[in-house]
Amino acid sequence: MGLLDRVKAGAEQAASSAQRQAQIVQTKRELSQAYNDLGKTVYGLVGRGELSHGELTAGVEHITELQARLDGAGESADTSADAGAGAGVGSGGDAEADIVE
Repeated sequence: MGLLDRVKAGAEQAASSAQRQAQIVQTKRELSQAYNDLGKTVYGLVGRGELSHGELTAGVEHITELQARLDGAGESADTSADAGAGAGVGSGGDAEADIVE
């Protein structure tokens, strides 16, 4: 096997390995998005009283607390923007747009 053939084989192997790694990264992203979507759905179901389980309570309360913090931060930023130069900060309602109910 000549030098050029060895270089070509090495390049093909590297490309194949890179493609496998890219597929793994893409699959991990899809898995993460699926977990995220499922979590939003469960949060909505618990919030509407359609689902209840003791292991969900702490997580739902934590998300509700975080959402309240964002809503409070959005309100104070809106107040500052109204009084100041219009800082372009969105309202707290933007944070709720991702919640699926």
